[in-house]
Amino acid sequence: MCPVHTRKGQKAAAKPSFKLLLWTAIIGLIFGLIQAGEPVEDGLRTLRNNMNWHDASGQIVLVKIDDKSVRDVGAWPWPRDRYAKITDTLTAAGARRIVFNVPLSGPTDASDDRLFAQALAKSGRAILAVKTRSGPNSGAEQASLPYAPLAEHVQIGSTTAQYNFQSAVWRVPYAATSEGKSLWSIAALLANRRGPPNETFMVDYSINPASIPAMSAGSVLSSQFPADWFRGKDVVVGAATEGAADYYYIPGTGKMPNSYIHIIGAETLRKGIPADVGWAPLFAVALAFCALALSRSSATQRFGLLGGALVALLAGPAAFERRLIYLDVTPALFVLLTVISVLSWQQYRQRGLVNPVSGLLNLAALRGSSSGRDKALIVARILNYAEIVAALPADAERQLIDQIVGRLSLGSGDRTFFHGDGGIFAWFEASEKPFGHHIDALYALFRNPVRAEGMSVDLSISFGVEIGNGRSTSNRVASAILAAEEAAHDGLKWKYHDPGTFENASWKLSMLSQLDSAIDKGEVWIAFQPQLDLKSRRIVGAEALARWTHPEKGPIAASEFIAAAEQHDRIGKLTDFVLEKAVAAAADINKRGFDFNIAVNLSARLLTDKQFAMRVAALLARHGLEPRHLTLELTETVELAEGGEALDLLARLRDLGVEISIDDYGTGLSTLDYLKKIPATEIKIDQSFVKGLCDNRSDRLMVQSTIGLAHSLERKVVAEGVEQREILDALLEMDCDLAQGFIIGRPMSLENLIKRVSSDRRRRVA
Repeated sequence: MCPVHTRKGQKAAAKPSFKLLLWTAIIGLIFGLIQAGEPVEDGLRTLRNNMNWHDASGQIVLVKIDDKSVRDVGAWPWPRDRYAKITDTLTAAGARRIVFNVPLSGPTDASDDRLFAQALAKSGRAILAVKTRSGPNSGAEQASLPYAPLAEHVQIGSTTAQYNFQSAVWRVPYAATSEGKSLWSIAALLANRRGPPNETFMVDYSINPASIPAMSAGSVLSSQFPADWFRGKDVVVGAATEGAADYYYIPGTGKMPNSYIHIIGAETLRKGIPADVGWAPLFAVALAFCALALSRSSATQRFGLLGGALVALLAGPAAFERRLIYLDVTPALFVLLTVISVLSWQQYRQRGLVNPVSGLLNLAALRGSSSGRDKALIVARILNYAEIVAALPADAERQLIDQIVGRLSLGSGDRTFFHGDGGIFAWFEASEKPFGHHIDALYALFRNPVRAEGMSVDLSISFGVEIGNGRSTSNRVASAILAAEEAAHDGLKWKYHDPGTFENASWKLSMLSQLDSAIDKGEVWIAFQPQLDLKSRRIVGAEALARWTHPEKGPIAASEFIAAAEQHDRIGKLTDFVLEKAVAAAADINKRGFDFNIAVNLSARLLTDKQFAMRVAALLARHGLEPRHLTLELTETVELAEGGEALDLLARLRDLGVEISIDDYGTGLSTLDYLKKIPATEIKIDQSFVKGLCDNRSDRLMVQSTIGLAHSLERKVVAEGVEQREILDALLEMDCDLAQGFIIGRPMSLENLIKRVSSDRRRRVA
């Protein structure tokens, strides 16, 4: 049965802290004060406007000075006699008010100015706009007022608009202050609404701009419109062509002339006075929901309350905005999403810290625990756990675990047990207690079978102990598990963790990462073992061999680090390094007048690297080495599928002119089919056969038959591991092509290799 205090600990961990609410409130308050959520707020409001999308009233009409009217009437700006005619025409058509949202500052042609002034005076219903503009944090910037003779019998209205960093206009002031005077905005004048100067109102962009009645100014000048089209309506005459009008972004619609903003603003004020409540009310509501949710013990209730509040925040403001009540939601959303995220993360971690079968804390919880820092860590490993569970019914594993924990609990009922996969159980024990005797007693107890689903089951168990030496809990867990496995391997009941074993394991785990660094630091270097042409008795090539001299551990065996690099797919960088050095060395020797070849081992891991052949070609070209001087040695134990990627790569390398050698021949897949598949030019007989050819008849036959087979296939033969004169003479008799081994030369530096090749030529000349 699971210890009671463990379940209590789990329940306490699951209960959220109200510190979360406090910190979220503070950060959310800062979030709201600095308006960090403004872009998101604008996006959400645009979505809500689309939910409330509706047409304009139709009581405000736009007369557009658009491209069509410019083509019909003439180039912009127009003479003012055209505005005079528009004024007379609209007045005669019964327009209620006429707003000219065009530049009218300063005099122009005296006759035209006089005609326009007379038309405005006669109409008595005109409003002239003053072109002003307001940014996010600035007041009005007034341009020149309309030409005085024009302004005598009209009202003056402001076109001030408050735009943001996107040039989007969300708010329009009721009035702008200029030279100590208040100029009512065009929107306020058309709606007959007044408000404090420089106080703004939210424009209702749920009104569809396309629904605003609009007509080309050319049609007005030619009187081509229905007789009652303007009767009793307000008319705005404004530029609506690029270069003539100020364009702003209308949220949810796009770039449009500023006349649309003031018409929609007037439509908004005609519906009522917009109320901008701000973000504080919903912020308080969100905090209240969070507090209510955190007071609940059930995760379902908590997330139900928070999810409901989230939906209400996203959709609810749309209903208020239909009544021109505007609420900012992003600070409240920030609070809700923060609390939901933290609770979700806590629940995820809590779920990830409990074994789903036993209900006990798992090893992840153990690794994150700091309660056992000064205690011994004991791990019990049920060695045949997987076999037992596989034989039991699906619902019987819990019974098995309860009996195991019950036995481990004997003698100390207040332990907290951690349950890992594969039958691992761990707990902390006071270091001063004689736990060795206790483990012996537990081991004896497990010699008796347990019963699960009516079955009698024998358990095989071992224990590992880690005393603690300042290392992290995660490392201690790994060490204790390793000690339990070693105890089982050695036939012991239990075993202490051996730091020496850990040190060796640490070196093996870090070796690969150190290898990459060692290549960059120059700790890895290349040795060259010469190859002798048996017929000419001349050094004609060498095999490039990687060597690693560790600054602390000294020389590292090539078999150790190369095998590890291959097993963990880290061989690519090492191979590229060896190729670079080997090709450079061969190019250097060939430039000295020698016909010299270099051989490099090719790992099977690279046979699926589609870029490898291209890298080899580039390397040869960069160093100016002919491809025939490079041999890539392929280990014969590599199994190659017919028509696979590996064979395609080897074919591309052969097409380049690179030689291919089958290395370690005789130890792996020695079949005619294998030799047929590989586009090899050379066979390299493994040294295990070469060393015994003078003493072992089977080895001699193997070497001799291989040489004959290779020559019949027009392939060269290299014998490696040649260390005795008798073997060298025997290979010469067998007509072997090349030999490599200590009797010819041990692996050496490039400098010594060049000296060897040079002295070999001098002897032949002499």
